[in-house]
Amino acid sequence: MNFRFSKLSITLLAMIVLLLAACSSDNNDKKEDDQASGEDFPTKNIDGIIMWGEGGATDIIGRTLAPTVEDELGGSLVMQNKAGAAGAIATQYVYDQDADGHTLLFGAENPNLYQVLDISERSYQEDFVPVTIIASSYAGIIVKDDSPYESLEDLIDDANENPDDLIYGTAGEGGLPSVVLAMLDNELGASFKTVPYDGEGPLSTALLGNEVDVTAVTVSAAQEYIDSGDFRMLAVVHDEAIESLPDVPAITESYPEIDKYLPWGPFQAVFAHKDTPETALEKLSTSFETAVETDDFKDTLANLGMEYMNISGQEAIDFVDANRSTATWMLYEAGETAVSPEEFDIPKP
Repeated sequence: MNFRFSKLSITLLAMIVLLLAACSSDNNDKKEDDQASGEDFPTKNIDGIIMWGEGGATDIIGRTLAPTVEDELGGSLVMQNKAGAAGAIATQYVYDQDADGHTLLFGAENPNLYQVLDISERSYQEDFVPVTIIASSYAGIIVKDDSPYESLEDLIDDANENPDDLIYGTAGEGGLPSVVLAMLDNELGASFKTVPYDGEGPLSTALLGNEVDVTAVTVSAAQEYIDSGDFRMLAVVHDEAIESLPDVPAITESYPEIDKYLPWGPFQAVFAHKDTPETALEKLSTSFETAVETDDFKDTLANLGMEYMNISGQEAIDFVDANRSTATWMLYEAGETAVSPEEFDIPKP
């Protein structure tokens, strides 16, 4: 009797152990599934990879926004600059990381040109998903305040009379300055010697140090230098003057032929790998939306001459696609790319 009871007890005990093990395994599997799907996101620090050097618009926007986003996410957002190749180094780096939402690309419009310029195979459309489009802006053509050029006409006339004598600073092929230069060259015949730098911050430093005579940067990157009297903006690359710099003429006031390229301009955005779990992406988008919506950050955008957007989802995808169509076809028609955007199924705007 005791023997039979002992055998029965052992059998029951074994069944209980197996049942508990199965439950534990199910719980572990569920925990792993939750982590994989982003339910517990974030599970570690999030790396914010800025595609330009310090001091540019992307850097200013990212570092200003980060503390508020951290509060919303309940985790740390560690900002890092990875400049080079018109942002392609940072773009490739983010693409190569785990697609778990813990590595974000703080980028601008430049990857929209990578394929037609043969800079990189990466593209926003095929490799990334927008977390948020923070703001859009405009390019401005700037010189030092003590420059002999009082107007854009002065500059263009000198460049035409003395081709390749003036030094124009760029951020590399595909950067905003090179796109503006394509407009000037194609429509006005202005020819400059170009020198590349790693982003708007280094470009501004180069202009301050008389390493270059002129460049084009986002209004946001130039604003503080204009306010301090170090730089003078000859024109804003838009079809009308902008609110933050009402005394700066639109480029079309002097050269209406540029109008066919407009509206066009830079934007500031945050992207995640295309395979990021939806739950993680939703939390990221919600956190950034709340942070961008704050009055203090809106004031920052206004002071930088940027247009508040704060869009995500399909609206953001459509915006990026439209920007790519405008920019790639503009460069192609200006003779700056040998490859037609049609080869990459980019529709003509």
